[in-house]
Amino acid sequence: MVDLETAERLAAESAVAVATERDVLRITGREAVSYLQGQLSQDVEGLAVGATTRTLLLQPQGKIDAWMRMHRRSPDEVLLDVEPGFGAGAKERLERFKLRVDADIELRTVPTLAVRGPESRRVAGEVVDAVEGLLSLDAAWPGIDGVDLLDPTGETDPGSHLPDGLFVGPADVLELVRIRHGLPAMGRELDGSTIPAAAGIVDQSVDFTKGCYVGQELVARIDSRGSKTPTRLYGLRFAGSALPAAGDALLLDGAPAGTVTSVAVSPDSGAVGLGYLKRSVAVPATLAVGSSDRDLVAEATELTAPAS
Repeated sequence: MVDLETAERLAAESAVAVATERDVLRITGREAVSYLQGQLSQDVEGLAVGATTRTLLLQPQGKIDAWMRMHRRSPDEVLLDVEPGFGAGAKERLERFKLRVDADIELRTVPTLAVRGPESRRVAGEVVDAVEGLLSLDAAWPGIDGVDLLDPTGETDPGSHLPDGLFVGPADVLELVRIRHGLPAMGRELDGSTIPAAAGIVDQSVDFTKGCYVGQELVARIDSRGSKTPTRLYGLRFAGSALPAAGDALLLDGAPAGTVTSVAVSPDSGAVGLGYLKRSVAVPATLAVGSSDRDLVAEATELTAPAS
């Protein structure tokens, strides 16, 4: 395993792999697709077999139950995967709304090889060719390319064969890449109180041309009003002698202005993070972190300009 500094460089220049896990929901049956069409924000029926996209599973009030990746594996089989620990809640939510529907929902936590960097698709293809049973699922986000390799049955270890030149890095590099490029995560930036537009994930996760689905009303209403929400997610770059932490308050002129949700430390460029700020804060902005007399400040930037 390479160190964090080397792994960060590989993610920027070529590719690096991180061994992790994903919760995978496998939905099968004659009515699986038509059922999910009314539950998820994306057009499930219109997703081609073999295609992958991001989708939202919402509460009736329009807030987030889960932000997941969706993969159409066959005409009657759909895979939904999410960060480990959040699959059970998503399964319970789907089961609760599934009345007299011919669809089965299975949940497994499976080993996953997350590959990030400009060469990620090429090297991931070599792993898929060498290891039977693996799926290569798109994990790209603005500013970073990537794929996740997994076997939805959990029987195959995606890390059992690594091609020459693909190095494994620590879990910290996956978090650093995620934060640097503004990719929100369940349990950090996203939970049952989150409005999707506040996290900046609607464009990548919602099909506005499909029919009705649970939670659609709030998403559509906010979109029609210019996606204005009480808070918004921003990138953060920290400076000072103290170390920031998730949950730290962000202060503007001594008044509460927001909250830090995630932090990672780069060997090269120091601490970066994500956090929500009130709509009244004009970004870019310099904010105090934790308390007005603490030697730590955060520079807030739009997520379209990743912290570095």
